[in-house]
Amino acid sequence: MLEFIYKFFTSLRLTAVLLVLGLLIVFFGTLAQGYFGLYTTQARYFQSFFIDLQALYVGFHKFADMISQGFNYPLAPLESKHVLSIPRIPLFPGGYLVGGFLMINLFAAHLRYYRPGLKKLGVAMIHVGVVLLLLGQLLTDLLSSESSMHIRHGGTKNYSEADRSFELAIIDTSEADADKVVAISERRLRQGGDVTHPELPVTVRVKQLYANSALTEERTNGFAPVGANAGIGADIFWRELPPVTEMNRRDTPSAVVELTTPSGSLGTYLVSGFLTRPQSFQHAGRNYVMELRPGRFYKPFSLHLLEFRHDKYPGTDIPKNFSSRVRLLRSETGEDREVTIFMNSPLRYDGETYYQASFDPDNQGTVLQVVRNPSWLTPYFACVLVGLGMIWQFCSHLIGFGKKQKNA
Repeated sequence: MLEFIYKFFTSLRLTAVLLVLGLLIVFFGTLAQGYFGLYTTQARYFQSFFIDLQALYVGFHKFADMISQGFNYPLAPLESKHVLSIPRIPLFPGGYLVGGFLMINLFAAHLRYYRPGLKKLGVAMIHVGVVLLLLGQLLTDLLSSESSMHIRHGGTKNYSEADRSFELAIIDTSEADADKVVAISERRLRQGGDVTHPELPVTVRVKQLYANSALTEERTNGFAPVGANAGIGADIFWRELPPVTEMNRRDTPSAVVELTTPSGSLGTYLVSGFLTRPQSFQHAGRNYVMELRPGRFYKPFSLHLLEFRHDKYPGTDIPKNFSSRVRLLRSETGEDREVTIFMNSPLRYDGETYYQASFDPDNQGTVLQVVRNPSWLTPYFACVLVGLGMIWQFCSHLIGFGKKQKNA
């Protein structure tokens, strides 16, 4: 049995099958991206152990439609209701499973066929480099994060905000000098039920949540009453929307939650990414506000925007450069310095990289893209190893060939 397993994982046929599966995942994932969008496709095709039937159906439908258009018989477009009715049964190997088996196969085959020696050192370096590439991509998926920091001129921020995820923040505003915040992630809200925490003054009961929604103050076809009986929302109507697939847009969730205590309910509230003012309530003599907002990543320092520049070429409206002059403040270390962030010159600080990403239309505010990727050097090391390995193998064969020609 052990010998069978050993031969299976060291088989070149397994390598070929895994490479073919990888090509199929890339092919059908690329087609499905037109319906799901980039981020959902990444999660369901490449960042998963198995691809479910629903995702596969979308990919195959896009492929069949592409073929049928060649014969001037295009298929009917996909409808969200029909796609959502398909069960999400795991059916096909996903990117993580194929990549994991490739790593095992690569290691096992290397141990089986590799023979120590200077002549084979290049092969070992190439194999290690390929493993580092696969491992680096896995670490990037698991550890990296992207967010943005929007600062108006003269403003200061000590946190960045997630681009595509929200959180329900319940804030105790009773103290004059500090607020106490408890945040519940959108992922937890989607699970429904009651949410409790030792620092929460109430139990949050999720009655209904729409991952993407629309709100209106007028009764319109397709919209239903929210059903809130406290705060803002009693006279608001809502509806669920399909997930957004465009890169420059995002889903805006809305939810109805009930706040309960051992002595009874405090009311049912609407929380939504569309609301510009937080909901407020009182409990046990203390004041609280509650809002559904983009997830926040707090920093041990703050950035103060001194100046944003939108330089143009003289006599034209063609942008020449975008730059933000900020003041970096960190009280615990006494750090206080000015930094200029501009195109192709980010700020690297505290394990994060701050890029100049966008700006406000009135040129009075800047948007910095914040990227944290602890494994960002891994691909560089991998490429260097693969390159050195190929050079070593080429030189060793060239020297051996030269010696044979000289002896002949």
